[in-house]
Amino acid sequence: MRFDEAYSGKVFIMSRASYTEADAVIYGMPMDWTVSFRPGTRFGPSRIREASLGLEEYSPYADKHLEEVRYFDAGDLLLPFGNAARSLEMIEEYIDELLEDGKFPLGLGGEHLVSWPIFKAMYKKYPNLAIIHIDAHADLRVEYEGEALSHSTPLRKACELLGPENVYSFGIRSGMREEFAYARTSRMHLHKFDVAAPLKKTLPELAGRPVYVTIDIDVLDPAYAPGTGTAEAGGITAKELLEAQMLLSEADINIVGADLVEVSPPYDPTGQTAIAASKFVREMLLGWVHKRPR
Repeated sequence: MRFDEAYSGKVFIMSRASYTEADAVIYGMPMDWTVSFRPGTRFGPSRIREASLGLEEYSPYADKHLEEVRYFDAGDLLLPFGNAARSLEMIEEYIDELLEDGKFPLGLGGEHLVSWPIFKAMYKKYPNLAIIHIDAHADLRVEYEGEALSHSTPLRKACELLGPENVYSFGIRSGMREEFAYARTSRMHLHKFDVAAPLKKTLPELAGRPVYVTIDIDVLDPAYAPGTGTAEAGGITAKELLEAQMLLSEADINIVGADLVEVSPPYDPTGQTAIAASKFVREMLLGWVHKRPR
């Protein structure tokens, strides 16, 4: 499943020409097989790439230019339509390959269940891994209507794999009563409503640790990101999410991978959600990817 040649479709702006020279690899996970409300996130990766073509290559937030980062856009994994279990296996196998090759994996979703196999692969590589989860939803269900493989379950699975004390959620404003009760009693770290302020207080606890960051675009208020499958009123602004990204860039932590999920183009008529997402990906590349020795 490795993509050594340049992807034949759209690529993220300023993608390098080869896998070999890259420090980071962008890859798409076009899956929405388990969504419980509105499908369409399988089209998210390609629309984020398309929107990136309107970006400036220079970031005034990071004071860096994309030419300073070596990254390769491998395109989308060819996931079997409707087969969630096999799709997750393929994602995990691909992340295993990226980590073996020393790459920084940067995934574009797709529904949030796609993060679960990434967590598993990252944990094999980094046994002291912590997860930072930025989202509107707790995603702490054991199952959804009898299905354990659901976009509402990946963070519960992460807690069971890593230990809940190693999972940090921010911006949460939706979930079942039982999910919030689990967060309180399990020793996981769930911060409701806000992101930047609690993140700033939390980051010193993670000093020196490998951290994986997963961002669900629906952490933004629907005014800033209408193009998502399960929009929730009362979210943060795009500016606040950028502030959180800058905090992560400046923190004494080792970010070892990241993903951005749940962009759903059918509900994004002006393209504003994909435009925002592409900017967040730019800041991930500039702030979180560190060069490997040649």
